[in-house]
Amino acid sequence: MTTQASRTVPITVAYGDGIGPEIMDATLRIITSGGADLDVDVIQIGEAVYKAGNTAGIGPEAWESLRRTKVFLKAPITTPEGGGYKSLNVTVRKAFGLFANVRPCPSYSPFIATKHPGMDVVIVRENEEDLYGGIEHRQTEDVTQCLKLISRPGTERLIRYAFEYARRYGRSKVTCFTKDNIMKITDGLFHRVFDEVAAEYPDLESEHWIVDIGAAKLADTPEAFDVVVLPNLYGDILSDVAAQIAGSVGLAGSANIGSEVAMFEAIHGSAPRRAGQNVANPSGLLLAAVQMLVHIGQGDVAERVHNAWLRTIEDGVHTYDIFDPEVSKEKVGTSQFADAVIARLGEEPKTLRAVHYPASAERISVAVKERPPAKKELVGIDVFVDSRQPVEELAKVLEANAGPLQLVMITNRGQKVYPGGIPETFCVDHWRCRFQAPDGTSPVAYDDVVALLGRLVAAGQPFIKTEGLFTFDGEPGFSLGQGQ
Repeated sequence: MTTQASRTVPITVAYGDGIGPEIMDATLRIITSGGADLDVDVIQIGEAVYKAGNTAGIGPEAWESLRRTKVFLKAPITTPEGGGYKSLNVTVRKAFGLFANVRPCPSYSPFIATKHPGMDVVIVRENEEDLYGGIEHRQTEDVTQCLKLISRPGTERLIRYAFEYARRYGRSKVTCFTKDNIMKITDGLFHRVFDEVAAEYPDLESEHWIVDIGAAKLADTPEAFDVVVLPNLYGDILSDVAAQIAGSVGLAGSANIGSEVAMFEAIHGSAPRRAGQNVANPSGLLLAAVQMLVHIGQGDVAERVHNAWLRTIEDGVHTYDIFDPEVSKEKVGTSQFADAVIARLGEEPKTLRAVHYPASAERISVAVKERPPAKKELVGIDVFVDSRQPVEELAKVLEANAGPLQLVMITNRGQKVYPGGIPETFCVDHWRCRFQAPDGTSPVAYDDVVALLGRLVAAGQPFIKTEGLFTFDGEPGFSLGQGQ
């Protein structure tokens, strides 16, 4: 078959574990029958690589393939149970800077059951930062910590991508979810950057929701949303929620987009209990492959394949997971489903809305704006200590060793307990002790901080960690305690 694609495109393919090989076979058979012009390089990742001693689940030859092709179509993998094994998805996303996870979540009513027949949401999730930095520590007998990291450049390029995506695909609104009423600095930055970028797209409606009520609204009335952009953790959770209420997580594919490399995958797992039975639904991986075809400039093939898939769903040819005797006409296996889609290549759906992609298109590119550096000054230090003393006794030790600094407050799990705490507050062995200059605003010398820590160690009160308190152009870059 002659296609409009201008050249053969190299891609890296991983067949994965469990049902992965079956759904990858089906997916590749469909897209090549549709005219995809690909040079496929197959790599091994996943369970076998983990068990061979590579805790990342991916070897050097696979990295080389990805560097060369810059396009990765990946079936699900199985991560062995037990400690020490890394998430391959997270590893690839972070190694290649795949900052945007794009997951379309439309409904296919009335052919696939859903309570939301008008739903057509695209989730754009930040993919590298937030709590998924994986920086965790056990700090005391009682307390563990996970760092939440939100950067301005990482946030800006994600949000710009969301707006550019909306513009490219004829969407009308971009919605941001955060929890900045509580996390005023981290989520506050995400919200602030969203507002700044939104002002540059007056042709698109923009809005912000606090994530808890926004999530409730998304689950109840997804028709109210179009493109939704979120930090990593919220996006991970709500993209699965959106896919499920649209019809099934098993139907959802996702694109992981970076400046140079992109990865395309189904969002479901490897389902080893279903492996080798010719029952798995290849639709999630197939729709990820459709996103890949658009990405590599073979949009005409993507359109042909996607419309044939829609027509197959519309004709009631369904795998077991979405089969419904009231609407389905034929229950088929993995291979037979692929045959059905191939038989419908060149056809369009009659009831569902047909898709249209440009035969070739420029990839969405975003650039982060340069900003002048802010004036940064150290104005204090939060010293975290491990102690089971009553807070009044701890405060005496700290105040006696404060030197030229002043103990401003002590908190326990974020709640101020000194001075002015109340006896009912439940406390554990993890205390944040804030020291600043006596006037609370003057710069603090690093030498004074180092000397403070030395005195605390000598007094039998060693520190767990410290956090510098900085101002940026005079504005505090740290959360204020009660009474400050």
